[in-house]
Amino acid sequence: MLAALKRNRWSLLAMVVFLVLMVLLPTQLLVDKTSVLILVGIYTMVTVGLCLLIGYTGQVSLGQAAFFGMGAYLSAILSTRYDINPWLAMLMAAVATGIFAYIIGYPIFRLRGNYLAMATLGLGIIVWILFRQLSQYTGGPDGLGGIPNFSIGGFVFDDKMERYFLIWGFCVSALLIAQNIVRSRTGRALKAIHGSEAAAESVGINIAQFKVKIFVLGAVYASLAGSLYAHHWHAIGPSSFDMMASVMLITMAAVGGLASIWGAVFGAATITYLSQDAIVELGRNYPSLAKLDVVIYGLILMLVMIFLPKGLFVSLRDAFDNWRRKRAQRGVAS
Repeated sequence: MLAALKRNRWSLLAMVVFLVLMVLLPTQLLVDKTSVLILVGIYTMVTVGLCLLIGYTGQVSLGQAAFFGMGAYLSAILSTRYDINPWLAMLMAAVATGIFAYIIGYPIFRLRGNYLAMATLGLGIIVWILFRQLSQYTGGPDGLGGIPNFSIGGFVFDDKMERYFLIWGFCVSALLIAQNIVRSRTGRALKAIHGSEAAAESVGINIAQFKVKIFVLGAVYASLAGSLYAHHWHAIGPSSFDMMASVMLITMAAVGGLASIWGAVFGAATITYLSQDAIVELGRNYPSLAKLDVVIYGLILMLVMIFLPKGLFVSLRDAFDNWRRKRAQRGVAS
């Protein structure tokens, strides 16, 4: 009981510090990096869904960019070509993406291991091809522009700082919902499925139902993030949702820690910084390396899986816990 209270105290403290940083970073410390911080919030929402699916349920998905793109394109098409309010367009896109994920979820999760990974990868490729081929709706390879801002009454989110707080409001809500799921009976069921599907089924857990539910939740998270992405940049193209995007999202989840909800923020921030600053600068100074981002992501993923399989965030947290434990033991001994 006492240990649980201490964990909750530290979780609450970490949450307060996190929220304070989210308020101060764009306004005081990193005002010129607001666009990067916005992308971190968007990618965090997608990565949280992946962490729930892969880290807690043990189901590999290599096509999360498909749902990310569906949210972006459906919201953009509805708001530009049919003049639907962006908020309603985002909601409709999330519902449509969730229904699509539910329909394909049951047949896909009949597969396991490498077969499941290849099926989700194929799904991502098929959806990406549709983004390019359905040019009468999506704009084809050139993409779709003129996507409007969100607005509430007469207040329009036409400033980058305003969109920052809007997007991080969605992101923090997604994180809290996911954290509550992990700590609930559903979370315990997901961990049981990850540990052993046969054992989980033997105690009455409906494995197929839980897998599909988390798959749908991850798809809805990705769809909402895609809508925010589209209405932030006001233009989208299929290159933002290709197989490379799925690899980047998997790398974010692995770097932060697949079995860590808050690690999603860490992983998204690390990889977003690399993709938006470090890799761009490397390509500018060494043009021959400009197209090696896939290799860089693959190398990062390989190194993390070999040396830090729990992810950077979880490893750092465990190291801090060990330090506190040893410090407490020294205090008792003295």
